[in-house]
Amino acid sequence: MIKYAIRGGNPLSGEVTIGGAKNAALGIIVAAIMANEPVTIENIPDVDDVKVLLEAIETIGAIVERIDASTVRINGALINDTSVDQDAIRKIRGSYYLVGALLGKYKKALVALPGGCQIGSRPIDQHIKGFEQLGAKVSIHHGKIDAKADQLTGNHIYLDCPSVGATINIMMAACLAQGKTIIENPAKEPHIVDVANFLNSMGANIRGAGTDAIRIRGVDRLHGSEYSIIPDQIEAGTFMLMVAATKGDVLIKNVIPKHLEAISAKLTEIGCKVTEYDDCVRVAASDKLSYANVKTMPYPGFPTDMQPQMTTLLALSQGTSIVTETIFETRFKYVSELRRMGSNITVEGNAAFITGVDGLTGADVSAPDLRAGAALVIAGLAADGFTYVDQVHYIERGYENFEKKIRSIGGRIEKIDADDEREVRKFQMKVS
Repeated sequence: MIKYAIRGGNPLSGEVTIGGAKNAALGIIVAAIMANEPVTIENIPDVDDVKVLLEAIETIGAIVERIDASTVRINGALINDTSVDQDAIRKIRGSYYLVGALLGKYKKALVALPGGCQIGSRPIDQHIKGFEQLGAKVSIHHGKIDAKADQLTGNHIYLDCPSVGATINIMMAACLAQGKTIIENPAKEPHIVDVANFLNSMGANIRGAGTDAIRIRGVDRLHGSEYSIIPDQIEAGTFMLMVAATKGDVLIKNVIPKHLEAISAKLTEIGCKVTEYDDCVRVAASDKLSYANVKTMPYPGFPTDMQPQMTTLLALSQGTSIVTETIFETRFKYVSELRRMGSNITVEGNAAFITGVDGLTGADVSAPDLRAGAALVIAGLAADGFTYVDQVHYIERGYENFEKKIRSIGGRIEKIDADDEREVRKFQMKVS
């Protein structure tokens, strides 16, 4: 079994560069097929979810040309199928964006229901509501979303909750609908704004992304474009907390500091030194950190995708902290793994009560999902002894060259076949 082997106890130092935002990339890749001209996308993260999505659009006829590891050219002119039902696409959450893109361009779509990490109920009722208010008929059968329309017409759509996926999906469908669409109570995350900016670069007319109302005036067609994806807010935040947990000092490059304000504020509150520059942040932590109360909220609040990493850091801080999860109801499944490493965490309902300990100890642990997996890696880097994290495929869905970047700043981590005793011994001897 492939695992991350980690020898903890080494403060991280140096510089690390953040890749493109995975959550923006998934929406932008799908939106690219709405044009019948080539679209070049730069700063694409080299992660598994992106690879699966690129393969999916190829199966329906899109031309995908990999220019290099972070640049791709896509042409949707030759798409000959609006049905997407391969096994791989069911494993990623971003597959549902194909519904909005295909419905907008071809007025029909048949797409396998999405998968992704099992972190709680993530219904698509707001997506369906939006499509129906644009004039589509939507049904779910045999594990697929079936959407059809003779014509899409702009409408006033109020989202019951600020769903990121629904906001992006409705934006894509509405930009090729007749007339004007207003989305009230949309999500405001940075990748919402990035997808809207990308669609505008192809000729869409979208205003207000990132605010309380998005206004879209439909256009007849979209054209080719060149676009660079924003840096990944969650990857950056993960490295920020990783540095703090190991009492390190690292300059984190290629970031937008404003996107990290909620994370930076909590790090400062517990005693870290966070210095912001134009496109990078420096995080340093030398003393014992203190407690904090954290509540996940839609952007610009503290992101739910940073909750496991923050809980891990607070487990190593002094005092008693409370982390409240308001977005996904089963996002504390990793806590039992942290307890194996010596943490003192109790979960009651949607809140984790954390009493900080002096240190963690290495153990064999399993990643239950993407962000929890990253949190366990952080725990391993801060722990005394060896930690082995399995289910690394979850982590590789969303982090580019994760172990290589960690090694570049002094982390002792490698991906090994844990069933091969020679590989285990080789790693142990190398880092001892």
